[in-house]
Amino acid sequence: MDQSTASLASAIGGRVRHERQARRLTLDQLSDLAGVSRRMLVNVEQGAANPSVGTLLRLSDALGVGLPALVEPPEAAPLKVTRSGEGAALWTGDAGGRGVLVAGTQPPDVLELWDWTLGVGDAHASEAHVAGTHELLQVHHGSVTVTVGDQKATLNAGDAIGFAGDVDHGYANAGTEPARFSLTVFEPGVGTSPKSNKTSKAAANDA
Repeated sequence: MDQSTASLASAIGGRVRHERQARRLTLDQLSDLAGVSRRMLVNVEQGAANPSVGTLLRLSDALGVGLPALVEPPEAAPLKVTRSGEGAALWTGDAGGRGVLVAGTQPPDVLELWDWTLGVGDAHASEAHVAGTHELLQVHHGSVTVTVGDQKATLNAGDAIGFAGDVDHGYANAGTEPARFSLTVFEPGVGTSPKSNKTSKAAANDA
């Protein structure tokens, strides 16, 4: 990992550990709730891993905090400015693409704003998010093919699409030049799902 990636991994690890301990959960309990191996969870908390977006989503859902909470300081602020280059790069592609989380809100209804680039040939597949999740995407440069379930749509610069994020989906660049797009993800009821309720029960049972 380069220095910026290592710094982000360390910050994420500290937040995961803080949220887990605040809920009095053991590593095994959170591993079970999130469907993430104990080894991966340990590596994440130690900042020794560069976890996938899918892994971070599973951990944030299990903790009931939402993905933005894992990459931002815990203190709430009425005005949160993310300067150019300061977003959390949570995905990198083989052809140089990046998925950068630039802004987000707190639970229970979490809104995420992403700045994505896809190099030629880059593709990102995403697991289904929690029920009721919706995504909005607009292409700024190049072309992006969006797959939602068994449907596909190719968007060019200026085109936009809205779709349900609670089914498997993905974004790919099959064009001849790099592509860039903005993505907004709305995830409702974070921390109120049965999985999050299990988190509280697990902590109570361990008390």
